[in-house]
Amino acid sequence: MKVLFVSAEAAPFAKVGGLADVAGALPKALRRLGHDARLVMPLYRMIEDDPRWRLQTTVEHFDVEMNPRWTKGATFKETEHDGLPVGFIGTDEWYTEAVSSETLYYPGGMQHLFFCAAVIKAMEELDWIPDVIHVNDWHTGFLPVLLKEKAGPRWANVPSVFTIHNLAYQGEFGLDALEALGLPHSLFHYERTEAYGYVNFLKAGCAYADRVNTVSENYACEIQTAEFGARLEGLMRHLAEDGRLSGILNGIDTDVFNPATDLDIPFHFSADEPANKARNRAALLKELDLPVDPATPLFGVVSRLSSQKGLDLIVEAAETLFDLPIRLVIQGLGDPKISKALRDLEKRFPQNFRFVEAFDAPLAQRVYAGCDGFLMPSAFEPCGLGQMIAMRYGTVPVVRRTGGLADTVFEGVNGFVFDRLEPMALVAAVTRAADAYSDPGRWQKIMLEGMTSDFGWDASAKKYARLYRDAHADLTEEEAKTA
Repeated sequence: MKVLFVSAEAAPFAKVGGLADVAGALPKALRRLGHDARLVMPLYRMIEDDPRWRLQTTVEHFDVEMNPRWTKGATFKETEHDGLPVGFIGTDEWYTEAVSSETLYYPGGMQHLFFCAAVIKAMEELDWIPDVIHVNDWHTGFLPVLLKEKAGPRWANVPSVFTIHNLAYQGEFGLDALEALGLPHSLFHYERTEAYGYVNFLKAGCAYADRVNTVSENYACEIQTAEFGARLEGLMRHLAEDGRLSGILNGIDTDVFNPATDLDIPFHFSADEPANKARNRAALLKELDLPVDPATPLFGVVSRLSSQKGLDLIVEAAETLFDLPIRLVIQGLGDPKISKALRDLEKRFPQNFRFVEAFDAPLAQRVYAGCDGFLMPSAFEPCGLGQMIAMRYGTVPVVRRTGGLADTVFEGVNGFVFDRLEPMALVAAVTRAADAYSDPGRWQKIMLEGMTSDFGWDASAKKYARLYRDAHADLTEEEAKTA
């Protein structure tokens, strides 16, 4: 199949969160299965200015008619990365700043609407119409709308698959979003694009896509409840009853996240030869200026600092946690209140705790490789990649049983799990982990169980290929009924 994968971010070109890792890895896995998968994303200035990518201009200029009164010029550039063709859509007005959570998640929606319209026009300019178009998160939610409402006969047999990576981010804007694309106000309706008085980009994608999926089986169930549904639980239940909602667990790029070859860690190791993990641990402790004590387990966190990720839970539990024989390092950026609390904790517990307030990808790899345990006490977690990466590096996860964490981490087998979103529940799980660490034979067994688990993309890519075929079959059947 010809698969067009559309995302606002993709590793290694531009990364804010887990979506970028998926966008950088899943299309490559689809190509390994023999599909002609291609990726398209915005041409951020940071990408255009980076000579590593060796961009080639494929279409110097094409016009994107947003509506009868507004046409914008665009350009299309391409490169190939690890065998994957990657296309970039640029324009003078937007994408001029480095991608960040602020520029990607919080600006107005016009640049995302333009990107959706430009994807369709660019593929027509290239004369490459895919068999299926796979769009991701709210930034691309209007692509399924445009395919059904405006794209024309060349796209009539092209189904769309919409993946929800995090239902909490929905993209809510005014009626000018419809006007910008020349769409009628009649689409501002609870069965189409409207939710709670706003044009909701994510709801629009779900309402119009032929298939909707999310990034773990458990999260697909959770978002049908009021607790996790972010006010769209009714729509999620409707999609499930209609057979249009599914969950497919994310994977990780096992070539990138490989302790046997990772250039960002000082000593290489593997499940077959794990001895060097201890040397990475000692090196990390020295780097952090913490005592090198093999008897005291070192736990790590690499995360956005937010309540969703459970960082407030760690702060609340800190007094009791540091009564245990453990040490902890947290690396990340985010909520200023959480950052201040962590800085205060570092001053109070200098022998037990380090806080690195930075986005530092190489350091993150050293944390994964050098820690004994990895904390993910998330309030909710659609899939989670950190626990998979940690296990790949022999670092045992301690997680809350939610979303994809519940699908990947199992008590006493490859990690430790707690249920209640309470500080003492976290403390109890860390205590169980510390007790297991004191038994080297038991800890080694748990560690190796995680290291030998298959968290690669190939199995999930096969499920996506089946999802694409099902979406195509559904569209063909629907057309036959209306013919």
